[in-house]
Amino acid sequence: MRISVQGCGRWGSFIAWYLSRIGYDVCLWGRKTSASLEQFKQTRKNTYLELQDNIHLTDDLDESLSFSDIIIVSISAQELRSHAKVLSMAEGIEGKTLVLCMKGLEDGTGLRLSQVVREVLGQRVKVAVWLGPGHVQDFLNGNPNCMVIDSDDNDLVTELVEIFSSDLIRFYYGHDLIGSEIGAAAKNVIGIASGILDGLEMSALKGALMARGSREVSRLIKAMGGNELTAYGLTHLGDYEATVFSKYSHNRSFGEAYVRGDHFELLAEGVATSSALMALKDKYNVELPISSAVYDIVIHQKDPIQTLSNLFLRSIKGEFV
Repeated sequence: MRISVQGCGRWGSFIAWYLSRIGYDVCLWGRKTSASLEQFKQTRKNTYLELQDNIHLTDDLDESLSFSDIIIVSISAQELRSHAKVLSMAEGIEGKTLVLCMKGLEDGTGLRLSQVVREVLGQRVKVAVWLGPGHVQDFLNGNPNCMVIDSDDNDLVTELVEIFSSDLIRFYYGHDLIGSEIGAAAKNVIGIASGILDGLEMSALKGALMARGSREVSRLIKAMGGNELTAYGLTHLGDYEATVFSKYSHNRSFGEAYVRGDHFELLAEGVATSSALMALKDKYNVELPISSAVYDIVIHQKDPIQTLSNLFLRSIKGEFV
């Protein structure tokens, strides 16, 4: 079987490596301007891994589409709409399965990523998401983890779980696309909050952050028509260890660097997601105090200590009210 991966950054290149490891021929696509793709062409290596011989490299989108009926997309969440528009003009897009391997919401609209694809491509493609905990570095060290495939097509979920599962990643069937996508995206915002706590030397508050963060996300998921319990599953609470505590987390590292005034060059999807969550907060009239605090700090440059103090000054109420 052959599978295409579009996006050759840290996660996309790992997925190509992983799929090759479990026996598939892989086509890894990157843009013509991609420094990562050029490095792979020259050395077949990046900072994390070396690509196997059965991974074909290309910057030709049509070649990527013709290689397989399963197209895994691993790019920046905020670039998905423009990428989908390019895909919509390709002759080979009809009937393909797009598996989205990003965690985010579209800034400005608050749309989930599967919704972005549907807006651009309609029913021309099948859509699924691949979400859950795990860092490239840990997987490459042989540390297994559990992840989720979700879609509004249950048969597609079953098919993809069977295709992608191995001794390194145990996949679970997702049954709540809304909850899975919202939970995964919001997890990055909680990750930034955890980094802020680290930067302020207030890491003891991470327990409260995890508990209350999950609770506010569950309220949003329920208001949007999803299952609030999904917030306590792998795509949100289950991914906290990889984000709230890990030295590898871009979002946690960004939050820490931000409050310390240090420069941070890597992509932290939680920044744009914090803004997108504010649109959903207003649309569904749901309180998101932690997400709002992160938004105020990183978007409006409000004082982190004062913003955290305001969180503690909120009116006292029952924990699960």
